[in-house]
Amino acid sequence: MATANVTKLDYYEVLSVSRDASDQELKTSYRKLAMQYHPDRNPDDPSAEEKFKECSEAYSVLSDAEKRAAYDRYGHAAFNGGGGGGNPFTGGGFSGAQDLGDIFGDLFGEMFNMGGSGGRKASREQRGRDLRYDLTLEFEEAVFGKEKEITIRRMETCVDCKGSGAAKGKAAVTCTQCGGRGQQRFQQGFFSVARTCSVCGGTGTLIVDPCTTCRGETRVQTEHSILVKVPAGVEQDTRIRYQGEGEAGKFAGPSGDLYVVLNVKAHKFFERDGDDLHCVMPISFPQAALGTELEIQTLEGPASIKVPEGTQSGKAFRLRGKGVPHLNSHGKGDLIVEIRVQTPNKLNKQQKELLRQLSETMVVENTPSSPGLFEKVKEIFS
Repeated sequence: MATANVTKLDYYEVLSVSRDASDQELKTSYRKLAMQYHPDRNPDDPSAEEKFKECSEAYSVLSDAEKRAAYDRYGHAAFNGGGGGGNPFTGGGFSGAQDLGDIFGDLFGEMFNMGGSGGRKASREQRGRDLRYDLTLEFEEAVFGKEKEITIRRMETCVDCKGSGAAKGKAAVTCTQCGGRGQQRFQQGFFSVARTCSVCGGTGTLIVDPCTTCRGETRVQTEHSILVKVPAGVEQDTRIRYQGEGEAGKFAGPSGDLYVVLNVKAHKFFERDGDDLHCVMPISFPQAALGTELEIQTLEGPASIKVPEGTQSGKAFRLRGKGVPHLNSHGKGDLIVEIRVQTPNKLNKQQKELLRQLSETMVVENTPSSPGLFEKVKEIFS
C-alpha cells in the first residue's frame, strides 16, 4: 500500500511574512498568530491546536539563524535527516523556547516552559489601598499653620481573626484542587503550561470556616481619627502623606498610605504669589499729590505706609517680612501694596468749581508717553 505524502506548508507562508523578514517581524507575526490560535482561546476548534503547532514550529526554525539558513537552502529536507541540521523538535531540543517563553509571558501572563518546573505559590498578603482626604483651609490657616482632626472611613485588620479570615481556633486548609502548590499544570502537545489555581487564587490554601466577624474578608470597615498637622506656608494642592494610615491589606498585609490634599480658600483682598502677598490700596488725588500716611491691615496686624507727594497710580510699596512664612524654613516673604489713584464718579457743585480753579493752575501736555514709562511700571513688579 502506498503511503500518502503530506506536503508541509512553507514556514514563511505559515507566519505570513516575506523571505527577507527581519527577526522583529518574525516575532511580531508569531506573537499575533500564537494569540489567535492558542488552544486555550479556541477550546471548541480542534484545528486551532494544529495551526498553533505549525506556527510554533515555523518560528522555532526561522528564529534560529543557522536553521533559517539551512531551511532557505534545502527547505524542509534540511530537517528530515538528508539535508543535515536535525529535526528541531528532537535531538538538539527546542531552540526557540526562550523566545517563546518571553512571548507567552507577554500574551497570557502565565509561566510557560518546555516541560520544566517552576512557579511559586502566591502570597495571600496584599497591600492595602492608599486613601485620599481633601482638607479645606482658611487662607490664614495655610499661612500660619494649623492642627486639625479629621475622621476617615477605612478597612482595618479584623481583631478577632487577626487577618487570617478563619474562625477562632480554625486555620486555612490545603487546596485540594492544586494540592497546595497554588498552580495547575496542563500538557498541550509538547507544551507544559502552569496556571494559577482558579480555586485558591494561587495561595495553595482555602478558608473553610470563615471568621464570623469579618466573614472571611480578613478586614472590617471602621472610622478612624487622625490629627493633621498643617505646617505654616503651605499652598493650594499641597499633599501631606501619612505612611501606613491607609487601608489595611488583606490577610494582615501591609497598610497603604493616607494622602491629605489641601484646598486653600481665597482671601478677600490679598493674593498670593509664592511667599509674597499682593494687594491694592486706593487713594484720592489730593492724597497722591500732597502725600499721606496710610494704615494697612496685614495678616499680622496693622502697619503704616508713607506715601510721598507726587505718587503716581501704580506705584508699589514693599513691606519686608509681612508675607507668607517660608515652608519648612526660616523667614517670610513680603507684602507688596500697589497704589491706585481713584477718580471720583460724582462731584458736587463746589468740588467741580474747586477742580476747575485747580486745573487752570496745572497744565498737562496731552501727548502720547514714551514706551519707557511702561518699562518702568514693569520694573516695579519684577
